[in-house]
Amino acid sequence: MGDVINDVLVQAPWPLALGDDNPAVIRSRPGGSAANQAAWLAELGMDVVFAGRAGARDAEFHRRELARFGVEPRLAADESAPTGTIVVLVGPDGERTMITDRGANLRLGPADVPAALLDDAALLHLTGYSFFEPGPRAVVRGLLAEAGRRGVPVTVDPGSAAFLAAPSIGPAAFLGWTRGAAVCFPNVDEAAVLTGANPPPAADPAAMAAVLTGYYGAVVVKLGADGAVYAAGDTTPGRVAAVPAAVRDTTGAGDAFCAGFLAAWLDGASLAAACAAAAETAARAVSSLGGRPGG
Repeated sequence: MGDVINDVLVQAPWPLALGDDNPAVIRSRPGGSAANQAAWLAELGMDVVFAGRAGARDAEFHRRELARFGVEPRLAADESAPTGTIVVLVGPDGERTMITDRGANLRLGPADVPAALLDDAALLHLTGYSFFEPGPRAVVRGLLAEAGRRGVPVTVDPGSAAFLAAPSIGPAAFLGWTRGAAVCFPNVDEAAVLTGANPPPAADPAAMAAVLTGYYGAVVVKLGADGAVYAAGDTTPGRVAAVPAAVRDTTGAGDAFCAGFLAAWLDGASLAAACAAAAETAARAVSSLGGRPGG
C-alpha cells in the first residue's frame, strides 16, 4: 500500500540555466514509489495487490496501468482531490530531483485499506511516504497492527531522507513506528538520517546497516552506482556490486531494487542472493525512462 502518482518527467540535456529558457524532453508517466514497487514485483512474477487512493478523474487510468503489469489494483477514487503529482527533473547524468504534491494520497482512509487485504498475504510492503502525514500514518499503523496479529511479515522502504529529517517526523519516531520489520531498505542518505551518522560521503554504510539491525531483522542500504550493503543480526555486513548499465533515468531505481530483492527473498533466496537479484532489477530500471518496467 502507498502512493500512486502522476510523474511529469523533465529531461534536460545540460544543467539548468536559472532564470532563463531551458530545452527539455517532457513526458508524463504513472508513478509513486509504492505503485512502482508493485508494478515491478508483478512484472517479476509475484502475485501482488496494491492499495491506494487516486483522484476520480484518472483513477481508472491508474488501475489499468497497474493491471497491465499483473497487479490487482484496489484504488479508491477521490472526488475532492486530484491524483498526486511529482515533477521529476532528470539531469544529463540521469540523477533526478523531485518536486512533490501528494494530492489524494494524503486522504487515504481505513476503508481504502481493509484488513481483509491481508487474507493469505505472504508479506505487507510499505514505503516511508505512508508515515509522513497524520492521515495515512494512522491507516498504515492500523494495518501494521493487523499484520502483527496475523503473523504477516512486514518490509519497509523509508523513501525520503528529507521527509525523515523533517521536525514533524524525525528518525526516532520512524524507527519506533517501523521497528520489527523483517527488512528495511534505506538508501545511504536515509540510513544516515536514521542512525544520526555523518552525512555521505563520510558515512560508513556497513556501520549504519549494523546499527539499524537493532531495529529490523535485516537491513539493505542502497548505494546507487556503488551497489548495496546488507546486514542481519550479529553477522558481518556483506556487499554486492551494482550491475553495469547505461543510465538514462534513475527515477524508480530504488523501487525496482526493492522489488527485485523481495521477489527473490520470498522465493527462498539468501540475503546476499536477493541483493544480487535486486541489483539486476535496478540496472534494468535505470536503463529506461520513468519508474515502471519498460518505460
